[in-house]
Amino acid sequence: MSYPRADVRELFEQATKRLLDRMDGLTDDEWAWRPVPEDDELTIRWRLDHIADAVGGQRNWQWLGASDAPELVPADSAAMAIATVRDVVDRFIALTNRPEIDLDQPIGPIGGFYAEHPRRALVLHTVDELIHHAAEAALLRDLYSAG
Repeated sequence: MSYPRADVRELFEQATKRLLDRMDGLTDDEWAWRPVPEDDELTIRWRLDHIADAVGGQRNWQWLGASDAPELVPADSAAMAIATVRDVVDRFIALTNRPEIDLDQPIGPIGGFYAEHPRRALVLHTVDELIHHAAEAALLRDLYSAG
């Protein structure tokens, strides 16, 4: 049975829209704010960078059998971080919709422990990363505005 690519695309699009809507108007101060001064990972900045890497990172392209992963550059502003997330999600959706990418095929030896898992498992893991880190970014933004 072929994996329904439209469902994957719609899930990525919906999750991305929610994130982008929540980050609309994000300032550089909000983006860099840390509720715990010693923890750089507890920022919207870290969350958006991690989403960009989790979705657009080279591993995904390799594990799906492609070699044209986007080159990721760390964002230096909230606007750049948001633009990067939008871009890598669009590219990842396009990647998963390529006719030569069989999502039911095993990842293969490059996946190490996950070699026998279908490529669709990687795609679903990737959307899970997007969803849960987007929710964390939204919460951090709420905490910033409440402070």
